[in-house]
Amino acid sequence: MSSEFILETRGLTREFKGFVAVNHVDLKVRRGHIHALIGPNGAGKTTFFNLLTKFLHPSSGSIEFNGIDITTEKPAQTARRGIVRSFQISAVFPHMSVLENVRAALQRNLGTSFHFWKSESTLAHLHGRVRELLAAVDLKDFEDELTVNLPYGRKRALELATTLALEPELMLLDEPTQGMGHEDVDRVTQLIKKVSAGRTILMVEHNMNVVAKIADRITVLQRGAIIADGPYAEVASNPLVIEAYMGTVDTALQGAH
Repeated sequence: MSSEFILETRGLTREFKGFVAVNHVDLKVRRGHIHALIGPNGAGKTTFFNLLTKFLHPSSGSIEFNGIDITTEKPAQTARRGIVRSFQISAVFPHMSVLENVRAALQRNLGTSFHFWKSESTLAHLHGRVRELLAAVDLKDFEDELTVNLPYGRKRALELATTLALEPELMLLDEPTQGMGHEDVDRVTQLIKKVSAGRTILMVEHNMNVVAKIADRITVLQRGAIIADGPYAEVASNPLVIEAYMGTVDTALQGAH
């Protein structure tokens, strides 16, 4: 595998008692790109993410990261390599401040997460980096706010900051704009674009406007298999994709007029 691709799956398959959730998926994620994984409900996107993060083991096929076969690794090993998943659940502590949440993620990354009993003053040396991360996601004015009081879109921005604190090489974003109003969607979309500098992002996202704005490449899954792969304009005009989303090609085309 060339260094051009940070992640490559070959023939990746996962079956559940005869049901094929992920079906021989060959996916290449180019280093430094934002790569979107889309598809209708039940297409296998979440199962695919679970395979990448080792919460599920494949029935067959392989996963390579930076040229190393990681198919049989445990979740913690894969995370230490720099594959970090965000947004599948709210990954923040509601009754800690914004600053404390990011600091806790930094402690975890530095291997000091078991030092919570220490005096808070011993953690002050982390605050410079915490504030850099908060500035990166436009939360520098919220550092003392209790997380529970943040608006939904700002909570998502905080989750992005805690993910960045783990210094991921490959960020897996699981529906980052789900449940957001238009203003929050726009803000978080811009933040993802901003924090993608120097990183690779693979994201599952339902909002096609978000995908169109920031994805360098799009892979479409249907019934666990890839039906299209390429830039947005190419994928959006693919009859198989239109049919998968709209029912039939004719209906979709009529709706476009």
